[in-house]
This record gives sequence, C-alpha cells and structure tokens, in this order.
Amino acid sequence: MDATDLMLGAWEDLVAGSADGAPSPVEITGAGGLLASHLPVEEVAAACVGLALSSAATLQRQRTGSTSHAALDRAHVASAVRSERHFRQDGSPGGLGFAPLSRFWATSDGWIRTHANYPWHRAALLSALATAPDVDDIEAAMAERLAEDIEQAVFAAGGVAGAVRTLEAWASHPQGRAVASEPLIGHRLAGDAPPRVRRVGQAGDLPMEGVRVLDLTRVIAGPVCTRYLAALGAEVLRVDPPDHPDLPPGQPGDTLLAKRSTLVDFDTPEGARTLHDLIDLADVVVCGYRPGSLGRFGLGAEQLADRHPGLVVLHLSAWGFTGPWSDRRGFDSIVQAPSGIAMSESSTGTEPGALPCQLLDHGTGYLAAAAVLDGIRRQEVSGGTHVRQVSLARTAWWLTSLPRAARSSDETAGADVSTWLVDLVSSRGPIRAVSPPGRLGGRALGWPSFATGYGDDRPAWR
Repeated sequence: MDATDLMLGAWEDLVAGSADGAPSPVEITGAGGLLASHLPVEEVAAACVGLALSSAATLQRQRTGSTSHAALDRAHVASAVRSERHFRQDGSPGGLGFAPLSRFWATSDGWIRTHANYPWHRAALLSALATAPDVDDIEAAMAERLAEDIEQAVFAAGGVAGAVRTLEAWASHPQGRAVASEPLIGHRLAGDAPPRVRRVGQAGDLPMEGVRVLDLTRVIAGPVCTRYLAALGAEVLRVDPPDHPDLPPGQPGDTLLAKRSTLVDFDTPEGARTLHDLIDLADVVVCGYRPGSLGRFGLGAEQLADRHPGLVVLHLSAWGFTGPWSDRRGFDSIVQAPSGIAMSESSTGTEPGALPCQLLDHGTGYLAAAAVLDGIRRQEVSGGTHVRQVSLARTAWWLTSLPRAARSSDETAGADVSTWLVDLVSSRGPIRAVSPPGRLGGRALGWPSFATGYGDDRPAWR
C-alpha cells in the first residue's frame, strides 16, 4: 500500500462516529528511497504527516468555508522524521542523543534494550541489576540473566527496558494482543459542553488560529504533535516539572519550536492552581505522561471534563491504554524491542537492529496532531469534551502489520536536507532546524523566527 492508501485507512479510525467522512485530499510528491528499512517506514511516515495535513485542511474548510490545496513532499517528510538529527545551535548538534547505557545488551537467552538518558532511569537500571555503572560489569550482569526477568526488574525499580521479541512472540503476548484490539486513533466523549465560539476564520488563515494548546509532553512524540499544531496557527504553551528537566535551562531545542516553555511544580498547591488556571483558558490539553500518573494532578479525562468542560484532550502513551503494560513508561527505542521491530530490522538475523528514524515517536506525534485537529472540528460543531488516544505501541503494530518494504541500500541517496532547513534566532544564538512539512493553499508552513529556551517563559497565555 502507498502512503495515500494508508492515510485513507487511518482516516477511518480518525473520524469514526463522525458525520464528516470525507478527508481533504493531500498531494504527495517526490521520490522515495531515503529511509532504508525492511518495513514500510517511508509510506507510514508520509501517511501520518499526510493525515495531520488533511485534518488541518478539513478544519480550515469548516472554519473559513474555503478549500485549500494540501501538498506534501516525501523528502521533506524524511527530513522531518529525523529532525532532531539536523537541529543545530551555533553550528553544533543540539540533540542529546543516547546515553552510553541506553543500548542493546546480550542476555543469557537473547537481547534487551535499556533507556538511561535520564538520571533517574539510569539509577533504576543500576539498582535492578545491583551493579556498578561500569559497562563491563553491566554486560556481565546482563549475560547471567533472562531478558524478560531483567525487563520486569527494571520496570519494578522505576526504570525502562524492553526484552527483544519476535513479531510472533509479541502477537501472542498479553500486551501485544491488547494493543492489537485498540484503534489506531481512539475517540470518546467524556462529558457534555456547548460548542466553543471562537473568532470566525478568514480565507488564508491557518486552521488553528485562535486555539490555545497546553503541552504537557516530553521527549519527541508529544512535542512533535504540539509543534505541528503551532505551525498550523495554535498558541502552544509547554509546561514541565522543574525537578525532572527534559533539557538544560534556557536551551532551545527541536522539541520547543514554535511554542513557549515554562516550569511549574504540579505537586505544590500553588503549582496545581497555576496548572488549572492555564487549563481554564485552554482549548486543548495534550498529555504525554503515563496514564496512571495523571489522576493525582486532576488530569484524568473525566476530571478534566468535569472541571474544564469543552476541551479536546489528547492522551499519548507508550504501550496503549489496555492490557498489563498500559501504565508502564516507555520510549520509541524501547517499544521497538518487544514489538518485533528490532528483530525485523536485524541485518544478521541474530542481533537486533533499529528503524532509520524514531518513527514511532514522530509518526505517533503526527497522528496525535490529526486527532486534535479532528477533535476541534467536532467540538466546534457538536460540543462536548473530546478525548483522543494514541500510543507508540499501536503505531508499531500498524507498521509491522503491513507488507515488508524493499530495503534501500543507501538511505541518503538523493537526499538534500538543506532544502528543508531554516535559520532562526534564540537567546542562545542562531539555530537551524527542519521546517514543518507540508503546504496549505500554496503556503509553506513555517516556524516563528524566534525560538524560546527551555523554561524561559512565564506560566501565562499571551
């Protein structure tokens, strides 16, 4: 299946239960062969971005009464789903990459992937293994134990790890079966509320102008969603806890483009009041924290519907929303291991490999953006509090359920990333980043010229 067919299939999940079943067409142009993989990575990536762009054009049609031509270039998509690799600050790479202990390790019966980028996850890993942070010691400890035993011990310690499984093993695993039964993009109404009245759009307006998005996400998937909504006209405010920073203070980042960034301690009475004051004036809340961790902050779907009716709420998780792993932490690199992707990408048939980009993060981020756009469209017509759900594991299931792709021998063949790079300014100096993919009505999407630094802004809407 090509990207357009995949996009149309995903559209059925996106608009399920809605009266509007007609997607706005997206013209997808350009040659493929830029992301080498045994799986249809390029087609799924283009379908995810295309779905968000189609949803934007559909919302724009509803809000302004005009139809805009939507177009997408495959090479732009290939650059966008690896945007963190191309981000530069003062000419130097701005991405943090993987820490030394975030990698595959051989176990007594196979392989396991660990994540130790954050200090607290690194500490949990070492606690579970009862070993010093020396690579040789860790390798020895891993080699003595079963992969699934290590996986369980690391999660129990508050860390993140995934035993490498085959596609067949994941399909029979309780969490694999749970994920397979979930929709690619979930939707439900959590409460009654009248349609929100916003400024009537004009021809030429971006579709999300006048919409406020509170960004409670980290790492890549959630920030990809919210920065794309910002490129489509939304006002986005990202809020992070000060005790678990995602970036060094004041640093611009690929995940902060087109939004403002502030720090609020949700665990204090003042911070909790600030959070809900912001939600009072928001139209969308995007939550990227574990589903089980949201209730104590009043961010569960029913809690938000009761206290802040009329929102569009997007919940993003690693492992899905049902099954025994639904409250576990996870990242793209970890989800690739149990879901069968790592072995599907093996170059030897015995050692695990990885996708040419963090597609689960980026692809799910664009699916999330499409879900928010469709939620705004529905809310402005019929009211209600609309809850949308996407997960990395469900995107992985979609990817691996499709026919295999012919692996390109050179993933950089014909690629000219410079075509899609833009120069911006920040308080820390010049930065260079991949521009947002897509055109609407002949107009290329773009980032604001100034990029904020992490935590540099006040916790307030403009």
